[in-house]
Amino acid sequence: MKLVIIDYGAGNIKSIQFAFKRLGVNAILTSNTTEIETADKVIFPGVGAAGSAMKMLKESGLDVVIPNLKQPVLGICLGMQLMCCNTEEGNTKGLGIFNVPVKKFPNTLKVPQMGWNVISNLKSPLFKGIKEKEFMYLVHSYYAAKNEQAIAISNYGLEYSAALQHNNFYGVQFHPEKSGIEGSKILQNFLNL
Repeated sequence: MKLVIIDYGAGNIKSIQFAFKRLGVNAILTSNTTEIETADKVIFPGVGAAGSAMKMLKESGLDVVIPNLKQPVLGICLGMQLMCCNTEEGNTKGLGIFNVPVKKFPNTLKVPQMGWNVISNLKSPLFKGIKEKEFMYLVHSYYAAKNEQAIAISNYGLEYSAALQHNNFYGVQFHPEKSGIEGSKILQNFLNL
């Protein structure tokens, strides 16, 4: 299986590579559009600011490549948020794969939400073998609003989309690569799609 992690300078790649290595798959880190387009599965990671990440995607032409991919694609954290239509972070226009806005948590909440939180309303083969209210690891100050494309929900002062799906595109707000055995199961489920 050819698994590609999109390299566009938005950190936290090593932990994702190690997580897949533990599952017996060597993930290729690349920004080469041909490599990405010919992969069996694609990971779209991200940690950092939406505005600068989107700028890097545009400069490399990946803003056009990613929405046209036909194989299963998994956006993680900022990767998922960039797949949405827009984000309040830097008032940034996203890739528009998910028809949902990304909003800042209200000032009444401590941000970032950092640590373990439960996910529920699991509605996808991505969560095969995962129990309702399983804990996942999150670090984020912005959230995708709850909507019809949500395949998992979490709650931090308000309910929001912990995971999204549209056709071959999946996104998770949490970090499966840092969520222990259950997170590994989700990555394996993605490989099995």
